[in-house]
Amino acid sequence: MNLFQLFKASVMEPRKQAAVRIMSIGKILRYVFVLVLLMTIVSFIELAAGLGDTGNSMDGLLEFVEDIKWLLYPFAFIFLFVSTTLYQFVKISLFALIGLAFIQMKKRKGEYRHLWRTTALAVTVPTLLSFAFSFFDVSMWATFGLGLLTIIYLHFATNYYPKQPPAKKKPA
Repeated sequence: MNLFQLFKASVMEPRKQAAVRIMSIGKILRYVFVLVLLMTIVSFIELAAGLGDTGNSMDGLLEFVEDIKWLLYPFAFIFLFVSTTLYQFVKISLFALIGLAFIQMKKRKGEYRHLWRTTALAVTVPTLLSFAFSFFDVSMWATFGLGLLTIIYLHFATNYYPKQPPAKKKPA
């Protein structure tokens, strides 16, 4: 699957979200990094535009930013990318633990590594919605709702994991 197919599966196909458990981790990591990179670029553009607006109201800040602009922007972009990546990986890992609980409750076969891959796709829509909401004044309940949306995506995706075979009885 290419990155666009992974994105399409993450938006509307829980069966394919579950199917990515058998894909290589490299392709899933590439998908996560590209998603984070795109969000970072948009955030960085907003940051750069915001610094210009803030600088207009404070002359001293404007002079300071103009003097170190060549240094400020690359470090800001790198810091933004690293922090966003770290946040995304922690979020995926925590939701994968919740998915592991789903697997055990539903008596399905799966391991944490499989759920991590599935969760990487399941968090896409809530992450993009959260990112879009960050540009507006949204309450904390929206963040909670988006976390719930991730759990719902995971619940649907884990329904397509294979069932565990029945336990064998020990001969007496």
